Amino acid sequence: MQKTVVELFAGVGGFRCGLNCVKLKGDKVTEKGNWNFVWANQWEPSTKTQEAFECYSKRFGKEDVSNEDIFQVNKKEIPDHTLLVGGFPCQDYSVAQTLSNSKGIEGKKGVLWWAIADILKIKKPPFVFLENVDRLLLSPASQRGRDFGIILRSFYENGYDVEWRVINAGEYGFQQKRRRVYIIAYHKSTKYCKKMKKIDKKNILFKEGIFVKQFPVKEKELNSNISDISEYKDLVDVSDNFKNQFYNSGVMVNGKIYTAKLEHDCDSVYQLGDLIENNKVDKKYFLSEDRIEKFRKLKGSKRIPRKKPNGEDYIYSEGSMPFPDNLNVPARTMLTSESGTSRMTHVIEDFVTKKLRFLTPLECERINGFPDNWTNTGMSDKKRYFMMGNALVVNVVEKIGIELEKIIENTKKVLEQAIKDGGTTIRSYTSVDNKIGSHQNNLL
Repeated sequence: MQKTVVELFAGVGGFRCGLNCVKLKGDKVTEKGNWNFVWANQWEPSTKTQEAFECYSKRFGKEDVSNEDIFQVNKKEIPDHTLLVGGFPCQDYSVAQTLSNSKGIEGKKGVLWWAIADILKIKKPPFVFLENVDRLLLSPASQRGRDFGIILRSFYENGYDVEWRVINAGEYGFQQKRRRVYIIAYHKSTKYCKKMKKIDKKNILFKEGIFVKQFPVKEKELNSNISDISEYKDLVDVSDNFKNQFYNSGVMVNGKIYTAKLEHDCDSVYQLGDLIENNKVDKKYFLSEDRIEKFRKLKGSKRIPRKKPNGEDYIYSEGSMPFPDNLNVPARTMLTSESGTSRMTHVIEDFVTKKLRFLTPLECERINGFPDNWTNTGMSDKKRYFMMGNALVVNVVEKIGIELEKIIENTKKVLEQAIKDGGTTIRSYTSVDNKIGSHQNNLL
């Protein structure tokens, strides 16, 4: 009963690093976890070079790693797996009704969510673990909650219940104030899903769910609401008419949604200074006086007269930012533009010289929880910064993976006891749908 994983939009391997507690010594990678990654896909459509794929392949080997457009991959040929993971890009998830499509559903803009939906339909993995930017819950501005509603409806139509949570890593003692939404879905045939259906939805968020075990919250909900995605005719109906206020935590059971605004409950604070290199740093990372002055202006407070599209005057204002960055708190959210001359770029005081400089690529890897020099695979510094700006916080994945492993191990023990007792068939603990019987040896 292996814990097998398929990783989509793999990047440089953040999910794998987190789930398997990956270490790097020289070029030797060790994986201490119990997750068997049977297939991964990483393809960047906007560039001829494939640095992320090359990094992933160098660290984990090229076997069972695909560098092909996921829409061109035959989903039936993807190996059966216990867990599907991926940090899918956030785009427009709208669907449209067309006369040429008898089903009336057509994905727009090559959105990568629909590749995940195809795999759910064809492979029906018992568990799904996804990550995205937290604005996914609010988009688009013209129809709040529509995009996430489409995702929930897709899960519902494929037989899944869902739990989600917005987690700011910096609020739970990790290195970076990076806020992301994490989504766990579990198929109706799993023992875990059947168990959770018996629990009050509010109790799932506050006590019994996957996230709260590792990321505790205060007992009081600040806001909440309920809705029902099953009331809509189909995905087109959801796309055209659904809107909802999704809060930072929620659960969907049988299409019925409960979402609540919760407050984190953790006092631990990671200090950025604890991961800064304390040896001599290459001079290329230090700032000239001209650049220092540019940063002072960018990070200072300002009030700028501007005009709206209709010609109306207004004042654009923004407050000042710490300059240099405070080393006694977690890093701010890293962006792909890290090391560029922008307001959001980190600038720190070097420990050795006391001069101002950029973060090094190694420090950026530490801020995301990767092993030192993980992206030092031949790519430029600029690309290494870009990779870390796109990456997730590995530590959060590791914590959530602990709970997923407990669920699977508990199921394994139940099945083993059932076999030993001879009084319960494996089938009663596994699939109620012949289509997913092939997953029995993986998890159910």
